[in-house]
Amino acid sequence: MTVELNETVRGLLDAPHPAVLSTINPDGSPQSSVIWVTRDGADLLISTEQGRRKERNIVRDGRVGLTVFDLANPFLYAEIRGTATVTEDVGRAVAVRIAEEYMGPGAGKEYADAPPEDVRVVVRITPTKVLGNAARQG
Repeated sequence: MTVELNETVRGLLDAPHPAVLSTINPDGSPQSSVIWVTRDGADLLISTEQGRRKERNIVRDGRVGLTVFDLANPFLYAEIRGTATVTEDVGRAVAVRIAEEYMGPGAGKEYADAPPEDVRVVVRITPTKVLGNAARQG
């Protein structure tokens, strides 16, 4: 069941705050990565290189957790749990978009100009539960 993100959580995700994505390793242990994230409606999007541990974990088990916090006020945070799917980042469009949201116009050029063998994928997270103090605010 998809859940709605409130205004405070959307604000955290729409600002250039780093987030931590947690996936499940084959042995059941957690694997966490600092990532950049953007939104597509209520879904969250990240871009990563094909073959990375997080991508392999998600393909095997799509349960994920993502924590994002305000850099100016680290006690304002949201933990978003959900299910994730992986697709190819065609033309590296999501990688370029996220880089420019975090670093400014033109920052995605290195992704756009990468050789074709450097395949990137999009991880789409559909939230099923939102926790943290940002989830309790308007």
